[in-house]
Amino acid sequence: MEDLVPPPEPLPDPAPAAAPRVRASWRRSQGYGVPADEVVPVFTGTPDTGSLLYECAHRVLTDLQSTIADEPVSLMVADPAGFVLARLGDDASISRALDRVHLAPGFSYSERNAGTNGLGLSLADRAPSLVRAADHWCTDLRGYTCAAAPVLEPATGELAGSINLTTWSDSSSELLLGLAQTAASATSALMAVRTGGRLVRPAPRGEVFRVIGGSLAPDDGDPCVSGGWRAAVDRAAVAVSAGRVTVVVGEEGAGKATLAALARRRLSGRQRLLHARAPEAGDVAPWLELWTPELRDAGTCVIVSGLHRLPAWAAGELAQVLATVRRTGRPQPFVLTAPEYAGLPDPIARLVDAVVEVPPLRARADDVLPLAAWTARQERHREVAFTPRAARALAGYGWPGNVAQLRRVVREAAARADVVDVHHLAPEVLDGGTRALSRLERLERDEIVRCLTEPGTTMTRVAEELGIGRATLYRKIAQYKITVPDR
Repeated sequence: MEDLVPPPEPLPDPAPAAAPRVRASWRRSQGYGVPADEVVPVFTGTPDTGSLLYECAHRVLTDLQSTIADEPVSLMVADPAGFVLARLGDDASISRALDRVHLAPGFSYSERNAGTNGLGLSLADRAPSLVRAADHWCTDLRGYTCAAAPVLEPATGELAGSINLTTWSDSSSELLLGLAQTAASATSALMAVRTGGRLVRPAPRGEVFRVIGGSLAPDDGDPCVSGGWRAAVDRAAVAVSAGRVTVVVGEEGAGKATLAALARRRLSGRQRLLHARAPEAGDVAPWLELWTPELRDAGTCVIVSGLHRLPAWAAGELAQVLATVRRTGRPQPFVLTAPEYAGLPDPIARLVDAVVEVPPLRARADDVLPLAAWTARQERHREVAFTPRAARALAGYGWPGNVAQLRRVVREAAARADVVDVHHLAPEVLDGGTRALSRLERLERDEIVRCLTEPGTTMTRVAEELGIGRATLYRKIAQYKITVPDR
């Protein structure tokens, strides 16, 4: 007689009223293989208490703790990977309880390690998240309610970490999420102050628009001539024509979408290219509805960018759509772009067959002047000349913002003159420094560059115009690493 194998235990269900985001998180937790009956500790060691995130969040949470001193609330900050950096709170009973479930400094509470929880969900979806008792994946956590909000890097708008507030599940939690969001915003603002007054760059709202020749005019071809760029285009074209799901990776502004479009345009036949760039979290659903039907048009290819910004639920839905329209043995109706392959959401990364990297502009010096000439011609609709000094300045700059920065600088210069000289260029092009400048420092640098690049000027005249001594002028030039090309 055969042994009877009992059926597996059914998976628990979230509360009937659980939000769609929570239900999606439960599905991911199941896929990650997270145990539903206990929190398995994942310990990373001593937390990094020297980071800017830790310093700013600790100050904000200390101030917040003083205002809710009599409340049974534990306040935490975690890094982007979900590792808890600090935990504050006066209530000894909840602190002891959180120790038992390893919600403590040094331990990971990412969704992948602890299942559905407020901290992990805020990082996965990059959105404020409230997870009540029965919404937790792990039964060990159902005695708590967690509210968490992501903290954004002030300079880039990227995810820096999360602020998490945890209380007992039977305590009032109506204001918990609001407090978490306020603390996260205050942390980001303090980080901006500590880094020289830079503000958070607003995330793009998302858009879908026609791409003509990868942002190049049809009769102009590709102005880039460097071996690195041409080799990358060739690799992408081979992968696309072979029907491989391709992701183009590279730094911000390096030309990922342009390269993807150029690779697609090597295919025979007429085709329509669209560019879909991921939006803010609140606009994701209508954004997906707007462009995903285009994937079923046989003559259309969509270049999808900014996937690293997508919340987890949207990445899962998009991956299902892409898998559905995927073609066997034929070019795919989509090409993906991202800063790096490791930053792609897991469901989308699993679809990728080929990765092509775009070299940054600083590694493609031969492309700088052709791109500058092409950009100026597009701006003025005729040829624009560059003096030898301006050309040397453009070619000698490191372009941390890549092609996007070059195009901005050249457009501004070409709008001012028919022959672009060094004094028409943005002061940043002559700044060889690498550190971020404060607003006052930028104003001072720009004024020095303006005077130095005036035609026919001398160091004595520059010092007089600025009202400083020659020695001070030389010291300031060295301080800002200003380099003005010889005549």
